[in-house]
Amino acid sequence: MSTTDTSLETKKGPEADGDHIHVEVSPNTAVAGDGGFRHAAERGQAATDKYGHSLVQLDPKAESKLLLKLDLYLLPTVAMLYLFCFIDRANIGNARLAGFEQDLGLTGYDYNIVLSVFYVSYILLEIPSNAACKWIGPGWFIPAISLAFGLCSVFTAFVNNLSQACGVRFLLGAFEAGAFPGIAYYLSRWYRRSELAFRLAMYLVMAPMAGAFGGLLASAILTLDNFGSLTGWRMIFAIEGIITVGLSLIAFITITDRPETARWLTQEEKELAIARIKSERVGTTAVLDKMDKTKLLRGIINPVVLATAFIFLLVNVTVQGLAFFLPTVVRTIYPTSPIVTQQLYTVPPYLVGAFFTVVFPLISWKTDRRQIIIAMSAPLGMVGYTMFLASTEARVRYGATFLVTSSVFALGPMTNAQVAANVISDTARSSAIGTTVMMGNIGGLISTWSFLPSDAPRLSIHIPYSIQARMEYGIWNAPRMEAYSIRMEYKK
Repeated sequence: MSTTDTSLETKKGPEADGDHIHVEVSPNTAVAGDGGFRHAAERGQAATDKYGHSLVQLDPKAESKLLLKLDLYLLPTVAMLYLFCFIDRANIGNARLAGFEQDLGLTGYDYNIVLSVFYVSYILLEIPSNAACKWIGPGWFIPAISLAFGLCSVFTAFVNNLSQACGVRFLLGAFEAGAFPGIAYYLSRWYRRSELAFRLAMYLVMAPMAGAFGGLLASAILTLDNFGSLTGWRMIFAIEGIITVGLSLIAFITITDRPETARWLTQEEKELAIARIKSERVGTTAVLDKMDKTKLLRGIINPVVLATAFIFLLVNVTVQGLAFFLPTVVRTIYPTSPIVTQQLYTVPPYLVGAFFTVVFPLISWKTDRRQIIIAMSAPLGMVGYTMFLASTEARVRYGATFLVTSSVFALGPMTNAQVAANVISDTARSSAIGTTVMMGNIGGLISTWSFLPSDAPRLSIHIPYSIQARMEYGIWNAPRMEAYSIRMEYKK
């Protein structure tokens, strides 16, 4: 059915609640029914009034059917890409157990230096990468960088000294810089704010899964005598990199830029997908806007973005520290176990982390609340680190890693969904997500120096613990930043 003129009647009185205005939609308001619709916003008109109330009513059954279709088509590809993105980044921890340091002649802090150079390029290119993702389009950008960082993993199998290892890791960071924020931005083109945290979780869960699966895969690879001329830890980088390259080639076919260009959606489904996004963005007349400097800066300096990005920085100290050093931590707990067994001990904590990475965002989706979930999940990590520091018993220390993983991984999708939900324009959202992930990876850079050779064999991880404690301050401030940001957006 065609869209006719829309009108709104507002009233205050017994039904009004403070500053909230109850909106009654007139019979002329556009309705999405089974027969389809042409929504006013499709022709460049706003999908909401200035108070954020939708000017259309969407058919819940049609919307549920579309949501399932989006989930089944969009999420598997990006989830698999991010799984191997994280594996290619963190497999150096597994390679360390298999003789990486000894073969390259690394001593002292050399291993920490190799980890650090990854984050130098990663941090510098975070925001430019997400701007490039918007400009080029996710359909080309995400598969292209995936191909590049897969090749970097393969090249790591052939390094022979510290300089070569640092060079390859620098390139790996440059290409992986666009993966996390690019996928988050890509999904924000398709999902409502309340839906986004859970969908982000469905690919970010691959971070703890990468730890679990990466440990299993590394263990399996190390049982091989050789892979061509490669042996030992070199096989880990080569085989896992080749898998990434294969997935990137598939992604060139399966990743679609936006609803308008999705060949796998009918015309009615395209219109509904566009209407869903516009219907909750105040005054928005287009899902994809023209990039300009003002909007980019607005996404970067938004108070909610800065407060949440700082929280994500603190979170990432723990997340990335686990990715790089959990195999080493396990070795200090079970020093007499065979290398393959030590690799396998890293799997269960990651599986627990993966479970909670899905559970917390699922609760957020169903309740449409994010900040309270962020606040609830943070203390678990503090308890885990306290147990680790306070005990010398192997079973207690190993159990502490489960508490840490159950907390920290879920904060990735929650913080990025919080940012995406609090900016309006598509351009500002791309820079806001880029800023958040950039700050997060400053935390990753810090994490590379949180486990030092001088701490062995106890590995008293005082830096992540103290930062985890300070995280509460940022969480406490976030609601105030959100209220301020909303007021500023309404003034604009």
